[in-house]
Amino acid sequence: MSANTGSDGTSVRYECRVDVGAVTAIDMHVHLEVDDCGHVSMPEDIMEASSKYFKAEERTPSIDRIGEIYREQKMAAVVFTVDASTQMGHAPNSIDDLVAGCARNNDVLIPFGSVDPRKGPAALVEARRQADVLGVRGFKFHPSVQGFDPSDEQFRPLWAELEQIGLPCIFHTGQNGMGAGLPGGRGIKLKYSNPLLLDEVAADHPNLPIIMAHPSVPWQDEANSIATHKANVYIDLSGWSPKYFPESLVRQSNNVLSRKVLFGTDFPLITAEKWMRAFADLPLKDEVRPLILKDNAVRLLGLGSAADSTAGAQDA
Repeated sequence: MSANTGSDGTSVRYECRVDVGAVTAIDMHVHLEVDDCGHVSMPEDIMEASSKYFKAEERTPSIDRIGEIYREQKMAAVVFTVDASTQMGHAPNSIDDLVAGCARNNDVLIPFGSVDPRKGPAALVEARRQADVLGVRGFKFHPSVQGFDPSDEQFRPLWAELEQIGLPCIFHTGQNGMGAGLPGGRGIKLKYSNPLLLDEVAADHPNLPIIMAHPSVPWQDEANSIATHKANVYIDLSGWSPKYFPESLVRQSNNVLSRKVLFGTDFPLITAEKWMRAFADLPLKDEVRPLILKDNAVRLLGLGSAADSTAGAQDA
């Protein structure tokens, strides 16, 4: 019997035990880069190139090590991997392993699932399995790494299924550290990570919560506009040190987007300690900081009652 199945041979189902009153922040963007069998999430050349790009210190911590790190920091974290098997020709990490690991650490870790949109109807079946059987609390997509245009009509059945499931979906947007510095960027196309491709998805599926991951450079104004216009669209602040955030993102996070912006690191590529030190220097209102660090995520993830859930504060 697998360590990640119950006594009856079924997959482990996640049940969240995060005490939101006991954590100081919720990191919405943490990667699990290795599963229980030692299989890594991406081909070796991409793993090496991204380590150099981000100057990562600990590239492949285990799920239990991630739990230890966030427990020590009194933070919770959303953890995921990416299924890019069609584009990369590389088997994804086990979602079942990821969920079982989060279940062992359910006081601090929250699992998101992942499916390969290019697998057609099979992706819908797998998304439903991950939600209903495994208990994932959301899904992660990386259009550039997975090689697909989110606005293409062939993917509408998947977004409709996910809207019915009702869990938030994180989409990578903007500049890409994966493939950076490799010839041709390892064939990874940045255009698929333009946030404007998500505007149509958000408009057609208003009950699907969409999180645009990262400052969306070079399309930050587009991302700001979409998050302002669409009640179901959010921005996570992962993948960049806050000291490099575009000025427009900081300004709007301080007012109109104060309830639409989420703390995220991109761990293990960026650590929470480094991110938080730079975040402390941003010119943000005192009342906005707790919204970004925890309250907005609590409301979006359905972890309990957060403060006022209106769409956002207006410019003072």
